[in-house]
Amino acid sequence: MPDGRDAITVKILSGIGLADAQDWDACAGPGNPFLSHAFLLALEESGSATGKTGWQPSHLAAFDAAGRMVGAVPAYLKNHSYGEYVFDHAWANAYERAGGNYYPKLQVAVPFTPVPGPRLLVAPGGGEAVAAALIDALEQVAKRYGVSSAHVTFPEQADWERLGEAGWLQRTGVQYHWENQGYASFDAFLDTLNSRKRKAIRKERREVADSGVRLHTLTGDALKPEHWDAFHAFYMETADRKWGGGYLNRRFFDLLGQTMADRVVLVMCEDDGEWVAGALNLLGADTLYGRNWGSDGRYRFLHFEACYYRALDFAIERGLKRVEAGAQGEHKIQRGYRPVPTYSAHWVADPGFRRALDRHLAEERAAVAAEIEALAELSPYRQEDGSPSTG
Repeated sequence: MPDGRDAITVKILSGIGLADAQDWDACAGPGNPFLSHAFLLALEESGSATGKTGWQPSHLAAFDAAGRMVGAVPAYLKNHSYGEYVFDHAWANAYERAGGNYYPKLQVAVPFTPVPGPRLLVAPGGGEAVAAALIDALEQVAKRYGVSSAHVTFPEQADWERLGEAGWLQRTGVQYHWENQGYASFDAFLDTLNSRKRKAIRKERREVADSGVRLHTLTGDALKPEHWDAFHAFYMETADRKWGGGYLNRRFFDLLGQTMADRVVLVMCEDDGEWVAGALNLLGADTLYGRNWGSDGRYRFLHFEACYYRALDFAIERGLKRVEAGAQGEHKIQRGYRPVPTYSAHWVADPGFRRALDRHLAEERAAVAAEIEALAELSPYRQEDGSPSTG
């Protein structure tokens, strides 16, 4: 091909362990910890993301003519739609009512992790030819496996646009992220909010402080097995209550602590010598990513303190650019998190089904854009002229 794609060979890897860790990480880059070889390996080695759990690794690795790894894609063959956070259950039901088989499907994602990031992983100097070759390879793999569809969830906007230009269907969603405007302290951040929201946050933090609960922000060597024991128990209790079971097993947290301790920020809550709650974050190059929370449910406002306010404290102290608080939760807006669009892209084999989804997604994108605009009106921030916001 004139763009150089013909000089690239793409292989399917049945496990992330078959990729050289240094080569994979060179493609993934240092910014997003969830795309690292260590994180994906912890998911597979723990048994959390394997064929037995419906996540059969089918990663792509691209090599140039000299045999150098120049690109990669984290991909899985799936026989269900759980653990993705971009919901296509209605699509599956509609297709199967029409007589088709929606599963298996090809899923490009980080399992159980609704964190935006690159999905077409290109090594430095790889250029657009590598990204185009990876898109071609995804379509060829989908056709070879005979799957109904391929889905790229939570890509960065640039990858979303590349996939759209290649003819993939485009979908949008919404998350809530906090942007650091160079705040010198948490109080400096609070000073940008209207007085009602500022007072509410101070009241919540004061009630937690007065409850006697002590919060510990742990990373690196400070992380011990006792912390993971307690946190996993909280995680499972919350997961059982909300979803009927957790995706991540105890072994996963051991591996995370062993291989990525410096990128873990674990907020543990203690009352009278007993662990009562915990919030797990991972640290990127300029972003703190909030992931999982669990508690025994005894304390008001502890969720907000451990998950949101302590994350902001950490980000301000470290000079990070943002905190991403994950999926769902309009209550995050009143605590300074802003609504932002998220993206996904979808290749569909059946032409008729594709046309129906294309019409649906055009309407959905317009609705999501309107929702983000409406949510922005709820902002707690003062206007630029110093007057209170309408939120």
